[in-house]
Amino acid sequence: MMFAFREVLTKRFLRAIAGEFVATLIFVLLGLSSTKWAEPEEEPQSSTLLLISLCFGLSVTTMVYCFSHISGAHINPAVTVAMVFSRKMNVDKAFFYMAAQCLGATAGTAILYVVTPKAAGGPFGATELSASISLLQGIAVELLITFQLVFTVFATCDPRHSELQGCAALAIGFAVAIGHLFAVPYTGASMNPARSLGPAIMAWNWEYHWVYWVGPITGALIAAIMYKYLCHPHLEFKECVLGEFSKDTAEKREETESFHIPDLDSSPRVGWLESLRAFHMDKAEIAEAKPFSTIDEKTEPAEPVRVCPPDTEKAEKTDSIDYPQYDIKLKF
Repeated sequence: MMFAFREVLTKRFLRAIAGEFVATLIFVLLGLSSTKWAEPEEEPQSSTLLLISLCFGLSVTTMVYCFSHISGAHINPAVTVAMVFSRKMNVDKAFFYMAAQCLGATAGTAILYVVTPKAAGGPFGATELSASISLLQGIAVELLITFQLVFTVFATCDPRHSELQGCAALAIGFAVAIGHLFAVPYTGASMNPARSLGPAIMAWNWEYHWVYWVGPITGALIAAIMYKYLCHPHLEFKECVLGEFSKDTAEKREETESFHIPDLDSSPRVGWLESLRAFHMDKAEIAEAKPFSTIDEKTEPAEPVRVCPPDTEKAEKTDSIDYPQYDIKLKF
């Protein structure tokens, strides 16, 4: 077991785990603090909705700027699962990342519970389904808003997308704010299982809590598949799968025609296959008729020079036969 986790038990990775813990703690603490101003009515006012959206969005932007060079600033188990599915992270490392995120969200909610006066207490941003939507609609809403968030993460953090350097954190923050503006009246706009886990633990309310795991993780997986394999595939994958369909039929025809045998009208009757056959079968007379090759036979003495005594003449006759040697000069 220790051998399996030897790769993750390093100072650099422990720093990354600590960064995920602190980043998720601050994000949940600041984000949930804006929900205490929400009215208990079913549909919040526009000013409250804008307040919550900007607070969550700006909090994510700040955390990404602060911790992206330390841990990557996932701050979201759904993003971590998408990274594993797209082969950007190992499973063992993802386990520690998700554990740190959930612990950080729980710690942030607990700190908010301690510092908030009892008169201003409330559900502390617990995500609940609206009475006007069904269970499947709630899953679909969480799937859609998490899809657009994770797709934004992949698109803006892609090293091949260099024209957006420095704007990745801002784009991710905008994606979180847009998701809240759309989904707060329906599901509370979680987009983050850890963000829903902390308030659920503090309020000990687990009704439909699984929706905020199934919906975001499913949306994150769909976003990872669509971006990696459809919208912006890797070069090796593109060459492997789509290489045969990237060329026009005319270009393919030119390539195949370039390997054809030359026209018989402009060349002698003896072809290149017969010339190679003549070489292997020692047919020098046929090979001399080739326009692009000449075979010159070296003149050999009528009798080989004897280097053995006369009494070994019989043994000499049993030696290997000396074949004539050829100098081959190919002129293309």
